Amino acid sequence: MYFCRWKYQTFFSKLSHTMRYFLHLAYNGASYFGWQVQPDHPSVQETLEKCLSLLLHQKRIPITGCGRTDTGVHASCYYAHFDVDQHYDRKACERIKDQLNNFLPKDIVIYRLFAVKETAHARFDAESRTYQYFISTVKNPFTYSQRLFFHRQLDVDLMNQAAELLKKNEDFTSFSKVHTQVNNFICHVSEAFWEKKGDDLVFTITANRFLRNMVRAIVGTLLEVGLGRMSLQDFQKVLDRKDRCEAGTSVPAHALFLTDVRYNEREILENDDEIEK
Repeated sequence: MYFCRWKYQTFFSKLSHTMRYFLHLAYNGASYFGWQVQPDHPSVQETLEKCLSLLLHQKRIPITGCGRTDTGVHASCYYAHFDVDQHYDRKACERIKDQLNNFLPKDIVIYRLFAVKETAHARFDAESRTYQYFISTVKNPFTYSQRLFFHRQLDVDLMNQAAELLKKNEDFTSFSKVHTQVNNFICHVSEAFWEKKGDDLVFTITANRFLRNMVRAIVGTLLEVGLGRMSLQDFQKVLDRKDRCEAGTSVPAHALFLTDVRYNEREILENDDEIEK
């Protein structure tokens, strides 16, 4: 036993540098208080760190995510990175991914584990993020846990006209939590639109970054437009006044999904042959 431990420690002491790996994952956020570690509350980050550390036989492996998600918010696409003093080839990464999925609870899944450059960062290198909010226009007992049931008639065309105004705006103070630790409220929205998908009404928004509660506040305000309670001019005033009190009520978290995170893969990958075709 002591001999094996000595061999293990000697092996790692010979390694010259730390390797960085990305995780591509998804999670159902219903049981978690968001991504980030919370005192006395379960989080996705804490769950992953415990499982990965146990699997790789290390005391603690910190994991850095591509961003925060609020309590109850889901992610069908999420990226995170971690560092270890070990090089894993593609086959080893695949094996660790499968083992990690066996360790993790059923509401978290790892799709891919791959090596990246030492400087690659899951949060700061993300070029864009896409969120989708799902509204069910028909009561459905099988989707209610991930949809907002909304039976009232909405003017979707007017809501899309209001959504277009988001792309012309940069300061999103009106749609952010008041007490939040950020340097600025500047976001660049590249797409924002509503579309009908079967019985669902889906709002899609893509930006380089998002503020806390931003998407849920935007959706709640756009619903005010769709109900005829707020005109396009009123919506523009909400943007201009930079006051959270002027915007609508935030919609519930359970129908919000982070659905895409984009990177320049050639900038972050250790090897070009890792690029997904």
